[in-house]
Amino acid sequence: MKQNPILPNCNQLAEKFGERFQNLKVEDKNLLFWDEDVHFYKRGSIIYSEGDSAKGCYFLFSGVLKVFKTGLEGKEQIIRFAKECDLIGFRSVLSKERACTSAKVIEDAVVCFIPGNVLTKLIRENSEFAMELMQITCKELGEANDYITDIAQKTVRERLAEILIQLEVTFGLSAEGTLKIALTREELANMVGTATESVIRLLSEFKSDKLIELNGRKIKIINSKALKKVGGIV
Repeated sequence: MKQNPILPNCNQLAEKFGERFQNLKVEDKNLLFWDEDVHFYKRGSIIYSEGDSAKGCYFLFSGVLKVFKTGLEGKEQIIRFAKECDLIGFRSVLSKERACTSAKVIEDAVVCFIPGNVLTKLIRENSEFAMELMQITCKELGEANDYITDIAQKTVRERLAEILIQLEVTFGLSAEGTLKIALTREELANMVGTATESVIRLLSEFKSDKLIELNGRKIKIINSKALKKVGGIV
């Protein structure tokens, strides 16, 4: 039976956080993690849900989460993925609004909760850290704008091709050359904004066109240039 990993201590959390946010002093990191609230979550666990009171944010020490909204009839629309060193949920803390998305574990994760008052204190006292958070917010806003444009102007085939390239850029490739993140067909459909059946059919077409290889949930891109052309990526 697979055992849960040993959870990181405050020093390990601070070191990992420093990989993502480099303008922090030792006392800043101590403020964040002196009373660490860190947990291990298995795949399928919900970290927070839409409508929850935003009492703090979450630092992802390891693993992968999907951040999504729930639409009609409970259908998920995946907004983005969070990976190691990402900070999620902080915008709801700063805006003093309830969570507008949900976060679910898709690869076993170690997550640390950071209370809202601790985050806001650090933002007030460290302008460089505040700027880094602003840059993250602007980047995510730009990605959201691109997604809205894609939904309006690109076909499902084009969007799926673009998303496969994005997954390669974001998560990289395994030693076997497959995407490091292995998503279900439903999860891919929730990213593209279409039916699962459409994604299954299009993946089969991409395989027939020798753009990708499939092995269960594992996907290997074998003609990146042609796939980018399909996705309209310059």
